[in-house]
Amino acid sequence: MAERILMKGNEAIAEAAIRAGCRHFFGYPITPQTEVSAYMAKRMPKVGGCFLQAESEIAAINMVVGAAAAGVRAMTSSSSPGISLKTEGISYLIGCDLPCVILNIQRGGPGLGGIQPSQADYNQATKAPGHGDAHILVFAPATVQEMVTCIFDMFDLAEKYRMPAMLLGDGLLGQMMEPVEFPDIQITPTEKPWATCGHQNKRKHNIANSLYLQPDQLEQKNRERFQRYAQIQATETRAESFETEDCDVLVVAYGASSRIARSAVMTARAQGLKAGLLRPITLWPFPKEELRKAAQTAKNVLVVEMSMGQMVEDVKLALEFSKPIHFLGHTGGVVPTPAEVLNQLKTIAGGAAQ
Repeated sequence: MAERILMKGNEAIAEAAIRAGCRHFFGYPITPQTEVSAYMAKRMPKVGGCFLQAESEIAAINMVVGAAAAGVRAMTSSSSPGISLKTEGISYLIGCDLPCVILNIQRGGPGLGGIQPSQADYNQATKAPGHGDAHILVFAPATVQEMVTCIFDMFDLAEKYRMPAMLLGDGLLGQMMEPVEFPDIQITPTEKPWATCGHQNKRKHNIANSLYLQPDQLEQKNRERFQRYAQIQATETRAESFETEDCDVLVVAYGASSRIARSAVMTARAQGLKAGLLRPITLWPFPKEELRKAAQTAKNVLVVEMSMGQMVEDVKLALEFSKPIHFLGHTGGVVPTPAEVLNQLKTIAGGAAQ
């Protein structure tokens, strides 16, 4: 049996990235993800990797552009305001069809906001990670262990589809400590015929480029990219269903909020209320079919998140407005409680609020 290690979420992410073959990390400190950079600063020299604290978030993401273009596994991490600064570089990564992993351990906003946990970067990650017609893979783990396993998948999928992958966590997951096991996986470097790593007169020059001055050429590139997106939407959605087979009220929640919602669902079941939970693991692509299946018996749907309701629109669209959609959320760093969710479930179901 693999050894279980008690680790803080941020440090577990960093260790997982190293074991997944990441040897190039570029970052900048910002609460609540600074431990990622601190851990990388200690570990990277010991494994022959490159750690560099850039002079800014903008510099860090552009260093990722260069490393990713060379075909190596590269990663950066930040928190909400820092990700906003990185969006131009993320758009360049998309436009150049370059794989990398980006961590966003979210905090309250907008602006500098606060340093408490938040999920208010959902729209940024899933709808507008950068300018232009673009998407990135977005994973939303709910435990420290799942953050570890997601990192391995994210590097693989980023390279498979040649696009950035973002782990959308929050301050709760980044700062909490839980036991984790690291998969015993041997990382075999794959051939990257597109990489700008020297041609040795054996192939033509490769260029990492996102500039197309001819409109028809740019349109063709975007259409090719969206064909890839369609394949991803058809094959790479991930979600977890809990007690959904006969639920009257379905809760939809992701990340740390899903842990709170799951507790409320379990209590509701114990009290005779048929509640269920659908937990999206990929936020882009959004698990539409999984949600529709989970909601088959539900008369009402409740979305729980630490924002003003950014995921609600995706839930409505996935269900084609076929059921009443309710919302319970907090913002600015306030975390919902299981009691609040349970009370809302009872209210929706017509029971007495407590």
